Amino acid sequence: MDAEFTEEDSIYLNLCEKPIRFEPVSKAISVFYDDANQQVFAVRSGGATGVVVKGPKVNLNCTFRMEDKGAVLSIKFSPDQKILAVQRSSHSVEFLNFAGSTDNLLEYSQTSKNKNASILGFVWISPLEILFVTKLGLELFQLYPDKRMLKYLRNVNFTVEWFLHSPENNILVVSSPGGIVQPFQLKPGNIYKFPKLDLDSANVSRNSAGRQGILERDTSIVTLYNQTAVLILRHKPRATAGTGAEVDVYILSKDGSTPKTHVLRLETSGRFAINVIDNVIIVHHQASKTSMLFDIRLSGNVEGPVTYHHAVVVAMPIKSFKLKLLVAPSPSLSESSEISCESYSSNWVVFQPNVIIDAKLGCLWFLELSLEPIKKLIPDKIRLVEFLLQRKNGKLFLMKLLQNDVLTPDSDLALVGGILDKLNDNYRSFLNVELQSQMALPTSGKFETLTTKGNILIDQQDLYTHIFSNFPNCENITDQYIIFALTEYIRSLIRYQIPVQHYIYELIINAMVRQKSFNQLHQFLQYQVVTDSKPLACLLLSLEGVYPAAHQLALDMLKRLSTANELIVEILLNKQKIISAVRFVQSCGRADHVSARKFLDAAMKTGDRLVFFSVFKFFEERNLRLNGTPVFPPNELCDIYIQHFITTFGRTSAITTIFGDKDGV
Repeated sequence: MDAEFTEEDSIYLNLCEKPIRFEPVSKAISVFYDDANQQVFAVRSGGATGVVVKGPKVNLNCTFRMEDKGAVLSIKFSPDQKILAVQRSSHSVEFLNFAGSTDNLLEYSQTSKNKNASILGFVWISPLEILFVTKLGLELFQLYPDKRMLKYLRNVNFTVEWFLHSPENNILVVSSPGGIVQPFQLKPGNIYKFPKLDLDSANVSRNSAGRQGILERDTSIVTLYNQTAVLILRHKPRATAGTGAEVDVYILSKDGSTPKTHVLRLETSGRFAINVIDNVIIVHHQASKTSMLFDIRLSGNVEGPVTYHHAVVVAMPIKSFKLKLLVAPSPSLSESSEISCESYSSNWVVFQPNVIIDAKLGCLWFLELSLEPIKKLIPDKIRLVEFLLQRKNGKLFLMKLLQNDVLTPDSDLALVGGILDKLNDNYRSFLNVELQSQMALPTSGKFETLTTKGNILIDQQDLYTHIFSNFPNCENITDQYIIFALTEYIRSLIRYQIPVQHYIYELIINAMVRQKSFNQLHQFLQYQVVTDSKPLACLLLSLEGVYPAAHQLALDMLKRLSTANELIVEILLNKQKIISAVRFVQSCGRADHVSARKFLDAAMKTGDRLVFFSVFKFFEERNLRLNGTPVFPPNELCDIYIQHFITTFGRTSAITTIFGDKDGV
């Protein structure tokens, strides 16, 4: 299998098979991308000869015309697609209502409230709220489309050099002179300020005028494990000895400062671009035409509050692809042809989280990550398990890894134990989160909201169903290995304080019986390595034929449960240990509540006169104590047993109970 593994099989990134096609950029056509709605706008001649809108939601694709009032700088639909905002200058933004039709679209305009401010761009916050980002700050407006007007709501004043917006969490990041990077949370009617990024001097470069600042092209806003993070690419100066560029990761927090928490070491220099898929940071390197994968959840080198990470696997190129080109209509040519396309082209523009656009080709792709090649590129199985636990589609791959490469007779003991500990550490975190939700603990104050360590869960039911229960049917797996593997799994569960399910114990007990390891089984049960349960007790009872001591071990287990008294009585009666059953109900205080008929019937079936006599007299004593007479109440339906007693022993006798050593509990 490994011998057939080629370099092509190692490629873990590919572009989606069906890109969104649009008219390529040209002198007459300008192309814009709205990352909030994932729509591409192809604007012909300022819109006078048509605007074509395309995206992944085909029902939202449309074509319309608008008056040519100059070159378009930015164009975006509102979240509900009912209002179009168009910026043609740094002084104003125009709006067109699309609620009715695309015919006779009337524009209305809004300028900045500060007459001296230049509008750098705009962001839709909600279907009827828009934010202008100017060189002098932020301005929030509410739209009244029926009246074709906007109302000023509020502003935040400060100097702005550039801004980035993440529609996923409505986070705005603004850069100000002096290397200040300030994040904001945008919500309807409000603008909330995060603590600014705690940048060190190494992050801040100098522009052509010699002023310090963070470059827009080196900054990304991404979502990692349900947290918003700002990534800043840091190029090492050429005169500085180092291992190449690095990406600093800042996790946004509303409390205190926002320090750097992770650093991705790229170990090369040049031009880079960043995507994120399934919490994996993908760094594209144009010069080498390869991409690197990073995962901040994986262990790294910790230096103070910062964890330094290297690429998870070796850098690989995006899978080569071909683009279908429709041939011009011709009687002899009716089919499409294909051309090979250049990867990592200088025309590529990357958007979050996984969008790549080539405006000259007229294509928008969604980048895809494949886990199958990665399995073969991470030789450290424990690290591979760590990686797969974080992937939303990692469960299938992880189960195959466990089945084929880990839980096998030739696997190293330390490896098996280490991987099971990783699984159960994650398992414990899921149980803790579930427990916290059930207890409804407050999430503020001294109580911290717990999170799971992984994105997927491999629990006892998963391993039992897909792996452990199949062990007895595998020719290469012995009972000795089954005992070893399950013992190691039980050890790991106990280490993380996870209750072991009875079906796990059943597998190991059956394996011990098949191997006739009765001494080991006896110690296993005697020292209560297993957790008492009714299913386990019933299993032990069924093993009495091959392991006689199992019967008493089962009874001991049921007694410890204290909720299985009726089951113990049934077992003793079925074993014709009637006197033991009577003694048991006496010991647990149930003698006044049990059915006399059930005990008398079992005693009569033994054929032992002394046993029947003792049981009959026991219940006569009970009747006398409870009712003041030894006579059985009619509702107990004991006439047949009274008649049997009279026939065997006579009508009268002293009320005495004989509990000899006929048998014992």
